[in-house]
Amino acid sequence: QVQLVESGGGLVQTGGSLKLVCAASGRSFRNYVWGWFRRAPGKDLTFVAAVERSGSSTFYGDSVKGRFNISRDDDKNTVYLQIDGLRVEDTADYYCAGNQYYSKSFHDWGYWGQGTQVTVSS
Repeated sequence: QVQLVESGGGLVQTGGSLKLVCAASGRSFRNYVWGWFRRAPGKDLTFVAAVERSGSSTFYGDSVKGRFNISRDDDKNTVYLQIDGLRVEDTADYYCAGNQYYSKSFHDWGYWGQGTQVTVSS
C-alpha cells in the first residue's frame, strides 16, 4: 500500500551538509507520522527525527539536535531531512519510516524505505 524511496545521501567532509529526501507513494501520506532512523555499520537502528501529522510537532535524537531538521510536504508526499554540521559519527545508512503514531523505537514503525548511505570523512 505504501512504498517509500530515500535519496540524497553521499560522501561529505566533516562540517558539510546534506538534504535527504523520502518520496512516498500511496493515498494516505497525510495520515502518517514520518521519521528517520539510521544504522551505523554493525550497530542497531537508532532514532534520528520524526514529524507529526500536519507538521504540528517534531522530535529529534539527542545526538542530532541543533544540526538536523525534519520537514514534510503533504502535497508532494515527501519528507525531508536537512543535515548540517556533519560529523564522522553520523556515518550510517539512513532510513525513512512511516507509522500511524509517533515512537522512538523502530520496532513500532510499519513502513520502511530501502535506505540511503551517508558517509562523513575527516
